[in-house]
Amino acid sequence: MTTVGIVGGGQLARMLALAGYPLGLRFLVLDPAPDTCAAGLCEHLKAPYADPQALEQLAQRCQVITYEFENVSLEAIQALAAKVPIYPPPSALAASCDRLSEKNLFQSLGIPTPKFIPIDSFDDLKQASKILGWPFLVKTRRYGYDGKGQHLIRTAADVEAAWERLGGQALIGESFVPFQRELSILGVRNKRGQIAFYPLSENTHKHGILHLARSRPDDPSSPQAQDYARRLLEHLDYVGVLALELFEVHGHLLANEMAPRVHNSGHWTIEGAETSQFENHLRAILDLPLGATEPVGLAAMVNFIGTVPDLTDILEQPGVHAHVYAKAERPGRKVGHATVRAASEKILEARLHRLFKVLP
Repeated sequence: MTTVGIVGGGQLARMLALAGYPLGLRFLVLDPAPDTCAAGLCEHLKAPYADPQALEQLAQRCQVITYEFENVSLEAIQALAAKVPIYPPPSALAASCDRLSEKNLFQSLGIPTPKFIPIDSFDDLKQASKILGWPFLVKTRRYGYDGKGQHLIRTAADVEAAWERLGGQALIGESFVPFQRELSILGVRNKRGQIAFYPLSENTHKHGILHLARSRPDDPSSPQAQDYARRLLEHLDYVGVLALELFEVHGHLLANEMAPRVHNSGHWTIEGAETSQFENHLRAILDLPLGATEPVGLAAMVNFIGTVPDLTDILEQPGVHAHVYAKAERPGRKVGHATVRAASEKILEARLHRLFKVLP
């Protein structure tokens, strides 16, 4: 029986395991947290991500290794890759874990982005508006997610507060984009180079955290989004699921960031596509044929943030499927989600309206 190693034991690892058990797979997760939510489904190796003995165990016991988030030790992933196949490749992790490297990669491939500059000093930050205009964003180059590690600077009066909050680490400044829509495209590529794309997701965030993701089959921006994602997949010799987050501005797409892993905006694929992003990620890294990515009707995903709502209120509604991650509840934390599925846009809207009424 094949054992898949996963660096990180959160909800993405949990859903990978749920998708992998029907394929006869076993899972070993490396995570320092004692209560990581994948531990109920996977064997849990409790150790720091860069622990040499834990990494050696992963290498010896697993036939292939993947990771569920970008904020892991690149050096540890590179060390593992010298001993056992690890996908997505470390080059993809190296590009995505630093926002400046990521933007430079996009531009080298002809993928348009907002204006950006490196910020290495307080003086750089004070001068940034001359290039980026007002307002602009300053972000940490590493370890940012769900709106963390960034500050919107509206006027010169905001500069000092932003530096006090984020200074002392590598930063990037980005122009503020007055977008019409936030979108993401999920592509998957296996070892033999087969590529498939899911329908675009249209995403709505609240306080920097994804709130709602809706599948958009046949969206007019799909060809452009797929073209950009394909450039990344092929350039990186990528294996696995890749998410590319985009801003739509007057019909044109700008790349915001990429995630070399399964992605929150693709959770609707569990019930809303022929093959979920999680199963296709596993198929890809095991060099199996990719599953069909066609949608099953229309679907949307709503995150449960902070608390899990009453499941009776959720499950009594038609076309709604609940996923609870077995995580401790706390403000701002993703603790579950619901997928809403329907045969038409009108029915989907009505079902979403009913669901929002029972959410906290």
